Amino acid sequence: MNRFLVLEAVLQNKSFTKAAEQLGYTQSSVSQMMASLEKEFNMHILKRSRSGVELTPDGEKLYPFIRQTLKQYRSLLDTAESINGLQSGTIRIGAITSVSCYWLPQLFKEFKTKFPKINFILNQGDYGTILEWLKNDQIDFAIMTAEFGTGFNKTLIHKTSMNAFLPENHPLAQLDQIPIEKLADDPFILVEGGGYSEPLEAFKQAGLTPDVRYIIQDDYTIMAMVEAGLGISILSELVFERTDFKVVSKPIVPDVTRPVAIVYKNKEELPIASQYFVDFIVEHKEELY
Repeated sequence: MNRFLVLEAVLQNKSFTKAAEQLGYTQSSVSQMMASLEKEFNMHILKRSRSGVELTPDGEKLYPFIRQTLKQYRSLLDTAESINGLQSGTIRIGAITSVSCYWLPQLFKEFKTKFPKINFILNQGDYGTILEWLKNDQIDFAIMTAEFGTGFNKTLIHKTSMNAFLPENHPLAQLDQIPIEKLADDPFILVEGGGYSEPLEAFKQAGLTPDVRYIIQDDYTIMAMVEAGLGISILSELVFERTDFKVVSKPIVPDVTRPVAIVYKNKEELPIASQYFVDFIVEHKEELY
């Protein structure tokens, strides 16, 4: 079963090295386990490409059965955990940058005071990537916008404001609130949403089209670019809390918000540890800010 778990980590990280780091193995051990798995099934399962390690055509046919085996194995472990009490387990989460940076560390810390043997695997990505992880059972649940991802169950936990981010010397930086139409003409730096974007949706609702010059995945790279005067952006208010970038964050009129939700297929089918943690987050949602 360990080899199946390693294969899952390799595919999730698209890298032997990152999989080894995640699981606490050496890279050579990971390579040996994958070679042993391919020898057992008498086929090439993995290949290297420009985007990293991925499945071969034969591997694509085999992997759904491996994934189902892992799901049944985790159900077995969950049953044992429920019998013995929540003494161990691994919680696999997919989250957007602001959530993974500002909310989850403290939630992890508080949860582990109650259940110290629980481990977390946190994967950070854009909306599209996170939903793909969820569809493929690479994560147990996600924390992301409630506005994207049909066919999943969602529990709303917070409504986060999206603010305008401007260089300190920008003329609009003196305003207390910035009308969205005043943001449409400046060079705009868009955070990559993977299929959905709150800023683009807000501009669309206002009948506007922003002058998008850059599309960047990382919030902090965007703030560095705003600081350098390369453009303006709209980001979660959370990312302004712990930064020393020389930028200004101001509310937008009308409000641009992000309804943040826990997203999952079926709560009753989540691993026991993940069910506990979902309930824990909901219990502490009023403390999120």
